[in-house]
This record gives sequence, C-alpha cells and structure tokens, in this order.
Amino acid sequence: MLPSSASRFAASVLGLLLAAAPAGSVPAQVATLPSETPAKVVATNDGFDHVRRDVMIAMRDGVKLHTVILVPNGAKRAPILLTRTPYDATALTSHAPSAHLGPVLQGYDNATNVIVDGGYIRVVQDVRGKYGSEGDYVMNRPLRGPQNPTAVDHATDTYDTIDWLVKNIPESNGKVGILGISYDGFLPLMALVNPHPALKVSVPMNPMVDGWMGDDWFHNGAFRQLMMPYMYDQEATRSGDAQWWNTHYDLYDTYLQAGSAGELGRRRGLEQVGFWRKVLEHPSYDAYWRDQAVDKILAGQPLKVPVLLVHSLWDQEDSYGAPSVYRALEPKDTDNDKVFLVLGPWFHGQSIGDGSVLGAIRFESNTALAFRRDILRPFLDHYLKDDAPTADVAPVTAFETGTNTWRRLNAWPAGCTSGCSITATPLYLSPAANAGFDLPSAGLAPFTEYVSDPAKPVPFRARPTLSTSDAGWPTWLVDDQREASGRTDVVSFTTDVLKVLVKISGQPIANLVASTTGTDADWVVK
Repeated sequence: MLPSSASRFAASVLGLLLAAAPAGSVPAQVATLPSETPAKVVATNDGFDHVRRDVMIAMRDGVKLHTVILVPNGAKRAPILLTRTPYDATALTSHAPSAHLGPVLQGYDNATNVIVDGGYIRVVQDVRGKYGSEGDYVMNRPLRGPQNPTAVDHATDTYDTIDWLVKNIPESNGKVGILGISYDGFLPLMALVNPHPALKVSVPMNPMVDGWMGDDWFHNGAFRQLMMPYMYDQEATRSGDAQWWNTHYDLYDTYLQAGSAGELGRRRGLEQVGFWRKVLEHPSYDAYWRDQAVDKILAGQPLKVPVLLVHSLWDQEDSYGAPSVYRALEPKDTDNDKVFLVLGPWFHGQSIGDGSVLGAIRFESNTALAFRRDILRPFLDHYLKDDAPTADVAPVTAFETGTNTWRRLNAWPAGCTSGCSITATPLYLSPAANAGFDLPSAGLAPFTEYVSDPAKPVPFRARPTLSTSDAGWPTWLVDDQREASGRTDVVSFTTDVLKVLVKISGQPIANLVASTTGTDADWVVK
C-alpha cells in the first residue's frame, strides 16, 4: 500500500489522464495492423554495373521458358553467352547480393576473366519443366524421333531461344555462343542439331553423351548406384526440393543391406520417378539408349558450328562423353577449323575452378586458369566479337602430366593425323602378378584365379563410401589404391621399375579373357 501522500499523487495523475482523453476518442479495434511490406518492391539498382532482365521466352509449342539476362552497363554490339540448365537459372545468377556482375556469377561462372572481363551478355535459362520454366521435364530429353514423338526437343528450344535473344536484346551484335558443364554441357551438343544461324560457337565441357556406355548412369553396362539420389532429387519435384536420404554413414552398408539397386529404389519410392522406371525397363544397350547417344547423333549431322570440347582426364562422372564426340566429329573437320579438343588434368568441372591441385598431386601452375586465359577466352572472342584477333588455338591442346606441359597437337591420340589408325602397344599381364611390354614366357601358368564373394563386394574407393556431395568425391580417381590392391579378391599386376620414360596416349583397351564358376559376373579393370 502506498503512503497517503503517494496515493493522493497517483489519483491526481489519473485524473489528469482521464481529463485529457475526450469522450469517444478511443480508436476502434481492428483485426490487423497495416503491413509494412509492399506488395511488390522495385529495386533502384543503385550502383549496379549491369542490368538484370527476367523474361519468359515462348517456344514454338507455346511453352514459356524462364530466362535470366545480364547485360553489362554500356554494352554495345556485345556477344551473348548462353547456358541452358536444369539447375535453377535464378540461383546460378544470384551467388552474392552484389551490385557487380562478377560476384553475382561467382561459383558456376568462376571464369569471370572470360565472362565479365570479356564484356559478354550472360544468359542463363531453365530448361522446360524445371524451376521457373513451364512444360514437362524429361531427363536428357531425346531428340524428336523414336524416343520423342513430340514437336519439341532441346535443339528446337535452343533455336527458339536464340531467335528471341538476337531480336530482343538491342545491346547484342547478334552472335551467340553456348557453353556449359555436365548436363549443361550436354545441351550445347543438342544445339548443334539444325543450329540457329546466329549460333557461332559451342563449348561443351564434360558433357553427358551416352548414359549407358560411360556417362553417369552406367559404365559399359554396370549400373552406378551412386546416381540414384540424383535421379530422385532431379525429378521428384520441379524445384528440386525433395531430397534423397541415407540410412547409413557408409553408403557401402546402405547398398549391401538393400541387396540390389532395384530393392533400394523400392524402399525409397524411386519408382514414382519416370526416369528410374525407364532405367529399370532398359538395363541393356537397346534402342532406347542407342537412339539418344549424342556422339552417334552428331556423327550423322552436318558440321556447321565450331566446337570446343573440354575434357577432364580424371572426370569422376562423365569420362566417356567429350572424347567420344571428338571421335565422331573430327573426321568431318576436313579443313581442321571447326573441331577443337582440350584435355586437362582435372576432375569434373574443375576447368572453371582452381587447376593447380588434383587430390594429393600438385602441378607447377594453375592449369585451369591457363586454359581459360589462353584457350577459352581467345576462342570465344574470335568467333563472337566483331573485331577480335584470330585465336591461336591448336586442334588439340593436351596437358601432359609427368612433364607438366601443355602440348599443341594436330589430332588425338598424339601423333595421329586425320583419318589415321593407331597401333596399340600391348602391356602384357603375367600370372606371376607382373606386367611388362615383353610377351610372357610360355612356361608360366595359363591363368590367374581368385575367389570373389558377392556378399562382400569390392568398393570402388576406400571406405567409408560417402555421397557425391562429399568433399572427396571429385578426386576419387586419384585415391590411394593400396587398400583395394591388398584384397584377396582383387588381382594386381605390377611392372618392374621403369628404366626409360613411358608416354601413354589415347584410350586404353583391356583384352580380358575370363571365366567364372558363378552364374554371371562383372569385371572392373583399373
């Protein structure tokens, strides 16, 4: 209780307050206060060095594709660099909240010295059915034909997109180049089918070409279970927000417990995804795969657009694609001015990153930076800019590990001229676990044998086997092999100490003669 004087004071103050509030002035009660967030905010873009345009481009069937256009300030008669992607055009052009084009593109477009310094108009588009684009998504949508009875494919979508760009971007010079990596590298190859006249160059990097022969899904028929999460994440939703989950830290345990890829797919509900059902229906190299093999498709197409194929020698995902396309296209290049090949000491996509290190191997330079500076930038400038000098790019540029030297070659394999055949040098494997260039003596046992237990399969890398998002995934091809070579169900062959330098060029071929006491078997040769 307050003292009496304090009580009188409080009462006096209350009286003043009551007297100060006229009758009927209390505001009526409302359900909510007005929102302070506008229905749509319009950014002023103060200090920006570029203009961003988000547009929907109509294709010939009426479907509209979401497209992000980034135009440098002051651009005039600038060339266009296009990338088409299933990986979210908005995210790929919003890497940083910056007013500057370089940080905005940083990450996927780490090659800012090519894109930004080159003054290119950058365009990134969601393919149909993904993220901001309309339509239906189909994994590696086949060309119109037996596997695609519709009127549209990636070739027509690219044509229609380029047609719109050159007519609606007044700052451009009407010349377009298309480039990308992996799936985004498959799309520049599709653009070569009935190409738009404004398409002046295509740069497929580590492209997906034949998913059964050696890119992503299978390797010569051996299914790659590590790609099941990709199929789920990519196709379960338009925006990629459904995520595969793991039940074991070591994926080896996950696969072993499931017993088969089919059973693991059933447990995860993967059969809801259309592409997985196609994989189950086509385990062999049938017409489904043959009809959409890009190297076979391009072998039957006229060569109209210069192509720079970029291949990573330690590509952990798409090791088959670029060399196979080179073999398909090079015989068409009679003037030696349209088909170019770069082979770098990289993992998948490393050509736009730091190329000075590959796993534990350190090179004497940043090989990826050298590629972007000395090959990619001059190549793009030559074909896309109005006044650029002629690019001094060799038909084949290959990094020779061991000497750490870039080699300029007329063709690949090294020393081969157009149309020639290469005689392979045999490396003989001996039952005594030796290997050498001399034919083994006749007195040795005729075979080597070992016991393989399907319940204890050989892992492709040292356990624990983690997902493709693991930091070690890109460099597993240069992992230490001693753990695998020490298993009793792995046969290893070793040469004597080499007394002279040995140069290896071209594609190795394993001539394996084998038998099994089981019902079937897969052999993996490293």
